[in-house]
Amino acid sequence: MASPFYKVKCKDCNNEQIIFSKASMQVRCHICGTLLAEPTGGKAKIKAEILEELRHA
Repeated sequence: MASPFYKVKCKDCNNEQIIFSKASMQVRCHICGTLLAEPTGGKAKIKAEILEELRHA
């Protein structure tokens, strides 16, 4: 089974963007630069509000 992507919302500016659930580097908001996810060696620690889980069919 493939790892999902998440549609998340930045808690600071409400920007929505898509991030990988197993991000291997820090993911920051494209608008304000707030940290949205940080790597843990496996599943990333998501620091934003998850709006939707996106899976490839």
